[in-house]
Amino acid sequence: MIKKFTVRINKKSHTVMVDENMPLLWLLRDILDLKGTKYGCGVGSCGACTVHLNGSAVRSCQLPISVLGRQEITTIEGLAEKGDHPVQKAWLDEDVAQCGYCQPGQIMSAVALLNNTPKPTEEDIDNFMTGNICRCGTYMRIKKAILKAATSN
Repeated sequence: MIKKFTVRINKKSHTVMVDENMPLLWLLRDILDLKGTKYGCGVGSCGACTVHLNGSAVRSCQLPISVLGRQEITTIEGLAEKGDHPVQKAWLDEDVAQCGYCQPGQIMSAVALLNNTPKPTEEDIDNFMTGNICRCGTYMRIKKAILKAATSN
């Protein structure tokens, strides 16, 4: 059913008329033109569509608009105005991206991890980042970048 919703994304309110079952991912990409969040699998298994809901990492492909209310959503575009979040800097310093497709979801998950566990162990990183798939296999560089970002805070 088409309904009117007001959602908070990247600290801005947006009022939209959409189907109540529309996943947040499609609102971001197709309605609000925020293309940083990627479509990967559509079933919440790959992590490419990861965003923050009140600071926690969630899969936007599985989150219907109707459950959002006025909760705060942060996308990769809203993480840092100039793209200079410590995790983004570490990603560049460690040359993490290969094809780059999964990187927004990887970064959003890494930020959520560091928000909850500022000084993670390698095991913490492995456990938290499980489910964020990188087809290029840059997992060692991802881990190194997360450890680097943890020491820069």
